[in-house]
Amino acid sequence: IDPELRLLLGLLPSRVRAVLEARPDIEQLVEVVMDLGRPPSARFPHGDVDLCPEPMTAQDLDTAVRQVGHFDGDNRAGIDSTLHRISAIRNRGGRVVGLTCRVGRAVPGAAALVRDLVLAGRSVLLLGRPGVGKTTALREVCRIAADEAARRVVVVDTSNEIGGDGDVPHPSIGGARRMQVSRPEAQHAVMVEAVENHMPQVVVIDEISTLAECGAARTIAQRGVQLVATAHGRQLDNVIKNPTLADLVGGIQSVTLGDEEAKRRGVQKSILERAAPPTFDVAVEMEERGRWRVHLDVAAAVDSLLAGGEAAGQVRLLDDSGEV
Repeated sequence: IDPELRLLLGLLPSRVRAVLEARPDIEQLVEVVMDLGRPPSARFPHGDVDLCPEPMTAQDLDTAVRQVGHFDGDNRAGIDSTLHRISAIRNRGGRVVGLTCRVGRAVPGAAALVRDLVLAGRSVLLLGRPGVGKTTALREVCRIAADEAARRVVVVDTSNEIGGDGDVPHPSIGGARRMQVSRPEAQHAVMVEAVENHMPQVVVIDEISTLAECGAARTIAQRGVQLVATAHGRQLDNVIKNPTLADLVGGIQSVTLGDEEAKRRGVQKSILERAAPPTFDVAVEMEERGRWRVHLDVAAAVDSLLAGGEAAGQVRLLDDSGEV
């Protein structure tokens, strides 16, 4: 078993750990869920697995909590010098009554499908459902940009998910520098600070989710800095319809056409149009591991979707040998 994975397994009660260690697919483990008064379960790519019939006790959870770092305002913690993420559920009194222990891995080649775009200096927005590998891909993007392209890379790491827990970044991000964020709501300020104070050529961010962060991303892009980030949403269409995130792809505005123009276009007089140039050059829909849909021209894709058309994009696949 991988040494870093053993550190995560060390948080678990011995009866739970023994079941996991006996599984042949232990290296594919995604996360372990432990809720007070319920049997623990493990999540694998092929589905959920019950680990043992005995319910978790308050002592089980307290023992695990004592072994991890400090929980931040977003109820996330980590294990020093690893990429694992421990997320807590609390009761009304603030006591931890549930833990989600997600396995963090450094996967060489995780960003192979967009390696050419990163090396070309394109700003890339990664989209996809939770667990599809967005953060894992970001780590590899950091390494490619810092080590292979020899660029100055700064990671804005809100929950220490990209660079791991502790003050020394995990080796998986190569020579990229890492700025930790004290509070999740301060992420947008640290994004701007990174550009103003440290002269990066590339800024990497995990989970852009607020209007302030969208504004900071636009500021960074306008200064000519390459931006690689993730955002909530499985497809480009989800971002367009999200009022908070729409600014990442140019923002949406309602426009009223004259009678002649509406007739010429064959549309209603009131239509939706893109309001400004997109913050990102490229949008990537991570449909599943090894299959990504890449929109090489975000502006054209958004315009097509708003006009009622489709944005087919370019489907990129990894074969069994890891080639694109």
